[in-house]
Amino acid sequence: MKDGIINIGTPAADALGFTSDKFHEDSYLWKKGDSIYISFIESVSPGKGDFRGLVEKIRSLGLTVKIPTPFSRMEEICRKNGYQHSQEAFDEKARRTSEKVNVWSLPPITPKVEP
Repeated sequence: MKDGIINIGTPAADALGFTSDKFHEDSYLWKKGDSIYISFIESVSPGKGDFRGLVEKIRSLGLTVKIPTPFSRMEEICRKNGYQHSQEAFDEKARRTSEKVNVWSLPPITPKVEP
């Protein structure tokens, strides 16, 4: 899976179970290195376990799940499920400045494999 945006309806999204029957069409993920950033996601059926399933699939592929600047409900989910809080540079320019964003991370459960 190559780095970049992962939109619903793409082969990369399908491989992760990131599909329109579970998540709204305007949701998206972003792959960067060995991490999948959950930048914007909205479940079709909240509380059904689709988000948890997505996270488990990502981690089973040896990838870290990262959630930048979550809204309060998502931050609550992160805290409850053992995500670790850190700060990261927002972009390449920010690496040279003090501009950082809050990121919640959950490491992979297996070594990295290509889906």
